[in-house]
Amino acid sequence: DVSGALCISQAWPGMARTIYNDHKRFLETYLTPYPGFFFTGDGVCRTSEGYYQLTGRLDDVISISGHRLGTAEVEDIVTHHVAVAESAVIGYPHEIKGEGKMLSFLPQNISWAIPLQQEVALETLAAELQELISKKIAKYAAPDYVQVTHRLPKTRSG
Repeated sequence: DVSGALCISQAWPGMARTIYNDHKRFLETYLTPYPGFFFTGDGVCRTSEGYYQLTGRLDDVISISGHRLGTAEVEDIVTHHVAVAESAVIGYPHEIKGEGKMLSFLPQNISWAIPLQQEVALETLAAELQELISKKIAKYAAPDYVQVTHRLPKTRSG
């Protein structure tokens, strides 16, 4: 069970070879960070069984009170909670911290015609998620806002 940067040691047929009109940037971005390897820009976790799980972009960070925090790191912790199907973390301008953090999550198996009892359960779940992040990372990493959502934004590739 280890995690780190996803780097590839050998070339492959569909590999990019440059950035149009900016070859220096290509070299600095993909080949310089880990000499001898192609740096994909993604984080990865490898289990003791040898399975790989992409954890997200390593350059997607939020700066909270001087602490640089990867959004994927927080999302990974949140999705380990049994009640969470998916999550997304975004930054927003904050007067004091410089940047604040908001967590949106898609709950597992909850009907969207939410009766009052489930609303209370979702508020409790939001508090649990904030506490989980505080324990696993640090108190400053807990989101300022937690939002339950019907769906999360996706990139074109999903």
